[in-house]
Amino acid sequence: MIGSEIPALIPITYILFAILIPVIGLWKRKVTWHLALLGSGIATALSAYGLIYLLQTGETIRYFFGGWSPPIGIEFVYDGLAAFIVLVINAIAFLVLIHSKKISQNEFPGKLTGYFAVAMLMMLGFNGMVLTGDLFNLYVFLEISSLSSYALIAIGEKRAPYAAFRYLIIGTVGGSLYLLGVGFLYTVTGTLNIIDMSAMLPQVIGHSSVIAAIILMVIGIGVKAALFPLHGWLPDSYTYASSTSSAIIAPIGTKVAAYILFRVVLFLFGVELIDAALPVTTVIGIFAGIGILYGSIMAIAQSELKKMLAYSSVSQIGYIIMGLSLANPFGFIGAILHVLNHALMKALLFLVSGSMRLKEGHSLITKFDDSYRKKYPWTMAAFTTAAISMVGLPPLAGFFSKWYLALGTIENSSWLLLAVILISSLLNAVYFFRILEKVYLRNPEAEQASEIESPAVQKNEVGFSMMMPMGVMALGLLIVGIFNAYIVDIIVTMFPAGF
Repeated sequence: MIGSEIPALIPITYILFAILIPVIGLWKRKVTWHLALLGSGIATALSAYGLIYLLQTGETIRYFFGGWSPPIGIEFVYDGLAAFIVLVINAIAFLVLIHSKKISQNEFPGKLTGYFAVAMLMMLGFNGMVLTGDLFNLYVFLEISSLSSYALIAIGEKRAPYAAFRYLIIGTVGGSLYLLGVGFLYTVTGTLNIIDMSAMLPQVIGHSSVIAAIILMVIGIGVKAALFPLHGWLPDSYTYASSTSSAIIAPIGTKVAAYILFRVVLFLFGVELIDAALPVTTVIGIFAGIGILYGSIMAIAQSELKKMLAYSSVSQIGYIIMGLSLANPFGFIGAILHVLNHALMKALLFLVSGSMRLKEGHSLITKFDDSYRKKYPWTMAAFTTAAISMVGLPPLAGFFSKWYLALGTIENSSWLLLAVILISSLLNAVYFFRILEKVYLRNPEAEQASEIESPAVQKNEVGFSMMMPMGVMALGLLIVGIFNAYIVDIIVTMFPAGF
């Protein structure tokens, strides 16, 4: 049955199209976007089928490549959490690629073949990180996705290569720390398979190598997830990358890294075991809380939309890590739901930013005015939907993930973290509503002057291929919000042991 082959078919799809795109691109460069879209579409369809198959059968799929079982062979594990995350990242990538056709021709016209081939490799890395059941192969896929991300970020503005180089240095340090941690664990347990290692760790948890491994792995993954204060590479990388790179990496990259942190803390060690060795959940909870406030305050200080969204991402990843640190069912639900919600919200906001750059040649907040609501009524409506969801107002999706996170803080009596959620929501309102005020509210003096001097403003919306993915994401935020209970019912089936 195809269902049992899903863990292999999804990454193989990306490998196939990463090879096909440069080969066919040499003959006809114009089809490279179509091929990337086809590859991403097939992967998304397989991911959707795989999640439905898993929900119907209720059984985790353990796929052994070549029929060789661990420790000799390579294993992919396709459980509910992996299936959910894989569907989210592939669907977001598919929608962003639809939006990218005209922007890519405008921002990097001579590099389309290489760009889309590398994008397929990056998605291979992200999917492999989620699906692998082996800590070393996770590192391999981490490096594939990282090297691809560096290249995609470097294709951007003049300062993009410098931002990509800085990300390369910091990211390499993070990846190396993770690998060192894996090495320490291997010396103690003699295995790299996550399931096998999980069974052995209770007997060796007090070993100094295990303690060192926990510290190295949490810091290394924290760098990749941009957890405060390890986020230094993120703001410039997202700001100076091309519009498509920002829109595809920002909603996916840090989420996959956060997913790895979930796997290590909740599924490899387990909360009780890892906290018995070191107060990991307490420490990452503190940094998550600080990061939420820091990212929100820095976002307020920005005058450029992409940079504001970049700092907002530092804040939003804090919500997801906070859910992990709470280590209770509400926190887990809130974190996983926020992975979906934030992927939709942030991808939509970056797509709006890309559309503005295509039409206006900039995304400077200081230049936004009320003419935008007439020139780009549907684009601004999509932006408003995402902004309100980011603030956390019902019935949009962002409210419900924050609601479950708040319930998690109450269950743990973590009143400071509850205050962080409330304060951050107010700060979100400050930096998003200042834009909505510029677009939807008119200065009376400017209104009087414009009636005398200025001609009528005409609609200048982006085309259907760019508007459609933004519309789907905006509608998705409403649908996820209204039907969040059904999604939560699915997330409940993903609880780690002990919850």
